[in-house]
Amino acid sequence: MTRRHVLAIDQGTTGTTVLVVNHDGQIVGRGYSEFPQHYPQPGWVEHDPEDIWGTVERIVPAALLDANITAAEVAAIGITNQRETTVLWRRGDGRPLHRAIVWQCRRTTEICASLKEEGHEALFRARTGLVLDPYFSGTKLRWLLDHVDGARTAAEAGDLAFGTIDTFLLWRLTGGAVHGTDPSNASRTLLFNLHTLDWDPDLAGILGVPESVLPEVLDNSGPLGETRGLGFLPDGIPVAGMAGDQQAALFGQACFEEGEAKCTFGTGAFLLVNTGHRPVASSAGLLTTVGWRLRGKTTYALEGSAFIAGAAVQWLRDGLGLISNASQIEALAASVPDSGGLVFVPALTGLGAPHWRPEARGVIHGISRGTTAAHLARATLEGIALQNVDILRAMEKDLGGPLRDLKVDGGACANDLLMQLQADLLGCAVTRPVQIETTGMGSAYLAGLGVGLWESPDEIRARWVKDSTFAPRVHDDETRALLKRWKATISKA
Repeated sequence: MTRRHVLAIDQGTTGTTVLVVNHDGQIVGRGYSEFPQHYPQPGWVEHDPEDIWGTVERIVPAALLDANITAAEVAAIGITNQRETTVLWRRGDGRPLHRAIVWQCRRTTEICASLKEEGHEALFRARTGLVLDPYFSGTKLRWLLDHVDGARTAAEAGDLAFGTIDTFLLWRLTGGAVHGTDPSNASRTLLFNLHTLDWDPDLAGILGVPESVLPEVLDNSGPLGETRGLGFLPDGIPVAGMAGDQQAALFGQACFEEGEAKCTFGTGAFLLVNTGHRPVASSAGLLTTVGWRLRGKTTYALEGSAFIAGAAVQWLRDGLGLISNASQIEALAASVPDSGGLVFVPALTGLGAPHWRPEARGVIHGISRGTTAAHLARATLEGIALQNVDILRAMEKDLGGPLRDLKVDGGACANDLLMQLQADLLGCAVTRPVQIETTGMGSAYLAGLGVGLWESPDEIRARWVKDSTFAPRVHDDETRALLKRWKATISKA
């Protein structure tokens, strides 16, 4: 039987999606499952890695059933993942020592402050392209080693393995045969040197991380391992593609040329621009990161991340009860012509790029007697879009010129009002593809390339199809006033 399908595991912050993608780049099967979120104390966020693995075990068979194919028709498996979320497990039995510390978690704020006070930030910035912020994996790993009983001793003895979620899934899928990651995920750890493209022993020493716990860094596409010992898939299926979710989305959006950019609207909002085969150091508060490495050739990107985007809509739904379904926000926000002077800075877990203020918290400014739920809904959409304005302006400063077009993806990009607001506030065209699940598609394409199902990125680009373009409208007095109110309010967050 011909193997002409790719299984893409898209492991996200609130749930796991599995896509079955055929040779034409069409999604023919899908499965999805959420898993619990744990908040042990304010600012802390955790996941149980066994819960995450359980979703994979359940929905891979469901996706194959939905596609009406068998595992014998799967040519390869691709993995994409929430990136900085950190897991530490025993090599002997593969069991996690502790819940995973999620990328949103702020518990290592004091560790980051201490590293800054010790004068290390410039070194980390120069070698990793990152800032010292609790967002990244390195300080999370240090926290686990320092706070889990026996962890440091076991790590120094070589008994423990560290990984982001891609590494943990690859380990499980291969029955513990492969302890590996890819450059896109490695570049989010504060431990990976962008210039040597390997783990940096100096940085590991500063963070107190034994190098024995670190995975091998593999290419994003190619033979990474094979399934082994699973109850839901047969042995021998190649795992052939892997990338962090935002880099996978950049690849899935066919942003293969320098200057091409995308924004993913998920739990947070993530803007990435392809900078070609050289790392561009940011002077404007952005991150320099690896996009992907194919056949030994590395593509880099600049990235700006807003930690809260779709999560702000979830807060309106779950925390305030203003809506019962996230999709209702568009109609509610569109029922008023503007936000009535209301400004919402959705810094619910701190501010990311270009501000990097982990202590910041959300602000709603301008509440009056006339403020309604509709005004708050519209201010929420505006707040999501305004965060991206700050990121894009920083990106244009680093690039030395304006972006002409921004591709968008992720669940919230289906909101036409949000996309038009984004185009208006950015002053550039916003283009939405037919297929907005580009994160999973990126990992599928990387896996397909890895086994020769597709020959080149050009073949993948031919499968990218535009749905809509939102052209920016002329900036009027109200838009300028909104931008001014935003700048004043974000300083209060």
